[in-house]
Parts: sequence; C-alpha cells; structure tokens
Amino acid sequence: MTQLRVDNIHYENLTQVILRDMNFTLNDGQMLGLIGPNGAGKSTLLKIIANLLVPTQGVCTIDDYCIRELEVAKRAMQLGYLAQGAEVHWPLKVRRVIELGRLPYLKGRSKLNQEDNEAIRRAVEQTEVAPLLDRVITTLSEGERLRVLLTRLFATNPQIILADEPIASLDPYHQLHIMEILREHADNGGIVITVLHDLNHAARFCDELMLINKGEFVEMGTPSQVLSNKNIEQVYSIKTRQIPSQGTLTIIPEQRIPR
Repeated sequence: MTQLRVDNIHYENLTQVILRDMNFTLNDGQMLGLIGPNGAGKSTLLKIIANLLVPTQGVCTIDDYCIRELEVAKRAMQLGYLAQGAEVHWPLKVRRVIELGRLPYLKGRSKLNQEDNEAIRRAVEQTEVAPLLDRVITTLSEGERLRVLLTRLFATNPQIILADEPIASLDPYHQLHIMEILREHADNGGIVITVLHDLNHAARFCDELMLINKGEFVEMGTPSQVLSNKNIEQVYSIKTRQIPSQGTLTIIPEQRIPR
C-alpha cells in the first residue's frame, strides 16, 4: 500500500504567507480535489508535493520517505505532475514526446523495450491521441497539447498523479474523458490529487475535497460536506442552488455576494 502524507506544510516568500499549516494523508484508491478561488494556494501546494518548490516548513512523504530525498528517477516513477498551462518549446513529434515519459525506466538503455512500448500503447489508447502521433506538438491547440502531456504522464505509470487544472482548456467531451481516466487511476489503486475550478466535476469524480482560501485550510471531507452553502458563500462569495443527483451534487451558481 502506498501512502502520501503532507505534514505541516507552510510556504512564504519575501512579502507574504502563501500557505499555512497544510496537513492530510492519502492512501491507495483515493482522489482528492483541491478547490478554492484563484490565488488560494492550490497550485503552490501541488508544486511543493511535486518537489518543484521547497516549503518554508514541513515535509511531504511517500511511505515515510521524504519526497525531496528520493532519487530523481525513483521519484519520477512514483510521482507524475502535470503543470497548469504546460508548454512545450521543442518542435518534437507527439510520438517522441510521449516516449520521453519512459526515460526513468531506461537505466542506460538507448532504446525502448517491449514493456516501454506496451506502456505507451496503453497510454495512447487511454487518452485517444493516436491521430496526433505524427503531428509536431508545437502545432497543436492548447487542448490537444494538454492531452499529449497527459499521455506522457500516463506512459510513465506513476502511482501518484498530481494534475493542476487538467481540464481547463478542454472541450466538454475531453473534460469528461480526462476526469474518467483520473478516476480510473484511483479506482485501480493509484492516488490522484487534482486542482479543479469546476465544482460539479469535483463533486462527481473526487472522493474528498480540500477547500483552501487565502492560503489557509477551510475544510476537507466528502464533496457533500465541503460544498455546503455556507462554505461556498464564505469562500467564493456566491449563492448557489444545489441539486442532489445520482449520489452526487449539481451546483448552480445563482448570485454574486458583493465583497
């Protein structure tokens, strides 16, 4: 069993506190949605877990091993990160970009082996990017590029996936498709943490939600617990109508609350 722990994470820069006292534990099979307004600190928290930022205080661990101290290749095999609005500057073919997801497994080999090719095939099938394989990635739309980068991530086959707004630039079909894939990863024993602004997708696909506002923890729990009218009014400054539907919630924003 894999366990991810975030213990007492605090992050500040020269002018302000960005995150304060973040704590949670996730186990195999769980999908956590980080929600909150723009600037709440969600992406910063994800970057700290991904070892892209060093916290001012606290530690993130996988099975009691500090993530910062893991060997780079081992960390890449365990932890996959998709950045918000990720860009690609090299004019590589999509096929090659996806193949790069297997780099942690090469261990001195110069060519992909059967296991690598099978992992790539499964990832391409999952994300339905086969028609793009011979395109140059810099010629793709933002949504297409995002799907390719997700495919590279899935080709790495990490136990833990960190996805920062993975559906922000996608059309409705691909939004649902990517959320289904992330949910499937958790259902198959993985761990997923994703930053989301769409509260309906968060309610439908995540086991738990963590609501963050101005760098501070507000509440963590099931979607029905976290997405209360009180929390939404307090954090988002909107009034909503909530409709229970097939075991989840449909949230309809109705009115802004003047700040």
